Amino acid sequence: MGEKKDNKPKDLIFKVLESDTLLPFIMKKMNGISRNKAKNILSGGSVFIDGKKVTQHDFELKPGTEVKIGRNQTGETLNSHLVRIVYEDQHLFVVEKRNGILCNSPHLDEETVQSILNQYLERNHQRCHAHTIHRLDRDTSGLLLFAKDKKVALKFEEDWKKTVYDRRYVALVHGEMRKQEGTISSWLKDNAQFVTFSSKTDNGGKFATTHYKLIKVSNGYSLVELRLDTGRKNQIRVHLADIGFPVVGDPKYGDGDDKIGRLGLHAYKLCFIHPVTGEDLQFETPIPLSFRL
Repeated sequence: MGEKKDNKPKDLIFKVLESDTLLPFIMKKMNGISRNKAKNILSGGSVFIDGKKVTQHDFELKPGTEVKIGRNQTGETLNSHLVRIVYEDQHLFVVEKRNGILCNSPHLDEETVQSILNQYLERNHQRCHAHTIHRLDRDTSGLLLFAKDKKVALKFEEDWKKTVYDRRYVALVHGEMRKQEGTISSWLKDNAQFVTFSSKTDNGGKFATTHYKLIKVSNGYSLVELRLDTGRKNQIRVHLADIGFPVVGDPKYGDGDDKIGRLGLHAYKLCFIHPVTGEDLQFETPIPLSFRL
């Protein structure tokens, strides 16, 4: 019998040769990983300086110091085909959800992004719960924010526009757009059947503004980038239907034709100022392959 191989990932150990700062040092030593990934490693408690755990991004490194980056963490990772953790620290999550799952639900037995995160927190013995900061429709995929306590969630609510300064979507729509960009504004109000109706005059609903920019046109379809001034229920779907370009796969505001087997809407970009640390955090996910023309 041959000797059994140890397949566990090994810790990375580096000697500091010249003065540096911890965050850029990690980025350089780990093959140029992104700033956000390096922050995630630090926040996860996997970095040790001369044997002492350090999470401070601007920790000053002196020549001769030993830096160990743990690769075999004891905490469980989130193993879910529905939700992926993009960023986590002691205050909040940035996650990417697949289409087909609700963000949260009053029904405790229903699987949601929130329930999946709460199970993850419990398994990792984190004494907190996931609090919804904003939502995406069940059939929309993309980036979402959850707080680990109510106070952090409320900080986002206090000044949403200033804190979350850029949030963008991509949509695959029916029809070939000729206009390169534009803005759609209207009042949105639900009827008794929870269908949202749009009106150019005040109908007692909430005012909503959507900016769009054409990315590509091909074979009767258009790929569009969207930026919101407001975040109303079904806003993008209603506004795109208003101008005659309903989202692919939308049975509520379009014809339901789903050439890609899903709703053609994805929240691909999320940028915000961390309400506790003041850091500028920027996240972006690839456009789904099925959207590409």
